[in-house]
Amino acid sequence: MGIVASQSFKNLITTYLGFGIGALNTLVLYVHFFKDEYYGLVGFLLSAATLAMPFVALGVQNTMIKFYSSYSGRKQDDFLSFMLVMPMAVLIPISIGVSIFYDQLVDFLASKNEIVRPYVFLIGIIAFAMAYFEISYAWSKTQLQSVFGNMMNEVFHRLGIMILLILFAFKLLTTEGFLYGVAVVYLLRMVIMMSYAFKLRRPRLRISIPQEWSSILKYSALIIIAGSIAVMILEIDMFMLGKLVPIENVAYYSVGIYIAAVIAVPARAMHQIIYPLTANYLNERRFIELKDLYKKSSITLYAISGLIFLLIICNIQSLYLLLDPAYSKGLYVVLLISLAKLVDNLMGNNNAILYNSDYYRLVLVLGVILVVVAVSLNLIFIPKLGINGAAIATFMASVVYAFSKIVVVFKKFKMHPFTKETLFLTSILGALGLGFFFWDFEWHPIVSIGVKSIILSLAYLIIVYKLNISNEINNWLNLYLLRRKSRPE
Repeated sequence: MGIVASQSFKNLITTYLGFGIGALNTLVLYVHFFKDEYYGLVGFLLSAATLAMPFVALGVQNTMIKFYSSYSGRKQDDFLSFMLVMPMAVLIPISIGVSIFYDQLVDFLASKNEIVRPYVFLIGIIAFAMAYFEISYAWSKTQLQSVFGNMMNEVFHRLGIMILLILFAFKLLTTEGFLYGVAVVYLLRMVIMMSYAFKLRRPRLRISIPQEWSSILKYSALIIIAGSIAVMILEIDMFMLGKLVPIENVAYYSVGIYIAAVIAVPARAMHQIIYPLTANYLNERRFIELKDLYKKSSITLYAISGLIFLLIICNIQSLYLLLDPAYSKGLYVVLLISLAKLVDNLMGNNNAILYNSDYYRLVLVLGVILVVVAVSLNLIFIPKLGINGAAIATFMASVVYAFSKIVVVFKKFKMHPFTKETLFLTSILGALGLGFFFWDFEWHPIVSIGVKSIILSLAYLIIVYKLNISNEINNWLNLYLLRRKSRPE
């Protein structure tokens, strides 16, 4: 896992930098300078764009990685050219259809909250920018270069939005100007990523259809469904909140979701390089290495995300004391979504195995069923329980979907991500979580969070290190924290 460890560590740094900037935006700038309803509007527009993105990208970002290594020489150039232009074949007629029925679309999206009406067109612009950013990012990943793309994916847009928020705070931007500025940030990110990807490998555009075009189109069509399922499970709750309850609830939910999403950072960082590596193992039928990667990625991600999970749930009550009291409505959102994110990390590179194998169709069937269930649960719970209802629906759908995919990989590849260390680590998380959740200091929230986090982190790391839960984590600790001990006197 040399290249995985190297690029994953760099990706982890940039991803956490991005989340740090995002935390400043979410927990400070938005909360203090934006009205709740306009903060909710931003969340609704971005969620709607994220839901539309898989249909705009046509699954090209996944298809490119799966099939790239099976070509060589000029055929690679032909394949990459085909990938670049393929989305346009659908995007153009869809754009025409949207323009014809635009008024009806606006009426649907703004049926509960009229504040949405003037900005619906921004959803399409942001979705397009997201789609071609992902395609460009996949282009760079085929060259096994993920660090710059990860920085653009995690840092750039959050930094851009932070600048917009500061300008808004100093009254240098109106609300309308800020919303247009968000779209510009996403477009600029797309252009920069595309320029970098083309610098790694210059496109040689030729009108050429690969011989395997039928397999490529079939895979892309199914990946659209798969990508839509994954996105819908993550985003449909926020979209439906904007449709079913006053839009300021989206703001409260967004804060809770963002806090919990920090747990997903290690997986996001590692998957940037694990995804193409898994595709190579499958294409070359190196199943022994694949099984080893599956288990290592699972326990490593579970251990890293486990610490983050503990820090969040054991400090969440103190953290909400620092925010506007209205946002404390998201306490149970954080607890439920954090647990769902922890389960996602336990899966390791499960998604990469499925999406690059011949069995992704089975997952699509499960996913479609679960999306229907998730939408139904949201329709039931949101009107009754508001944001807590959305969290319950998302938790149930996410966990069932995760374990369904683990079962599919086990049935088809005779491998699973679990080891005896998984059981040990689960016991550690349960014991420390229960021990520290109810232990609070009667100090200022920031001091309380800091002291508890230091004590909890030291206890967790010592236990994980002594039990050798993950060789990768022990190696990182030896290299970066315990280096002096390894030096000769």
